Amino acid sequence: MINIIKVNSEQQFNETGAGIIASLLQSNPRAILGLATGGTPVGVYQKLVELYREGVVSFKQASSYNLDEYVGLPENHPESYRRFMNEKLFNHIDIPIENTHVPSGNSEKAAEEYTRLLEKAGQIDLQLLGVGHNGHIGFNEPSENLHGPTHIVELDELTRQANARYFPSIEEVPTHAVTMGIGTILQAKQILLMAKGADKAEIVAKALKGPITTQCPASLLQTHANVVVVLDQAAGGLL
Repeated sequence: MINIIKVNSEQQFNETGAGIIASLLQSNPRAILGLATGGTPVGVYQKLVELYREGVVSFKQASSYNLDEYVGLPENHPESYRRFMNEKLFNHIDIPIENTHVPSGNSEKAAEEYTRLLEKAGQIDLQLLGVGHNGHIGFNEPSENLHGPTHIVELDELTRQANARYFPSIEEVPTHAVTMGIGTILQAKQILLMAKGADKAEIVAKALKGPITTQCPASLLQTHANVVVVLDQAAGGLL
């Protein structure tokens, strides 16, 4: 079942996303969170930091598992997702750093190691997702076949171009990433998909209302029992 929430401002967008995550932690302090990177959740993380500082929510007993990481980037690289998470969220809240997990971009066995880690952790309580312009979730790109567990993926050229704004040049954007698989994502108890901007309207409509196909990985969310979608008016413009 997909529950769509449309909001009227950036502030509402961030407050709604953060509120859903905070509510989970208030009812289940030991929640296992699946987290995402990219531009979409930055404001949500800022709001969660505010809520923590106000004493509304604590992450002390929670744990987190990130969706993905670039292959070949060391943890301290400016664009590594480990560094992103530390700077945008983890360094500003009370979550023990050893309870935060991001796949390694520098281990040949990174996918196998992360798959075992996720199996040991158990079911993710809430998985936060954005959606790529080509319908990818995590770095699960459109394909004839999608992998269930964590795996290494070659990044679509559209994805690399979209992420080039974070790097000095397109040549420096990694060509591969390690990503949580579709199977693992769909096993989460609840999925929170967030998208904003008119440039996401077409893919959002395709993902939520179009045919279910591996050529649009986000469309597989239609098969999940508990999906909340938070959209600004522009991203929800075609729904």
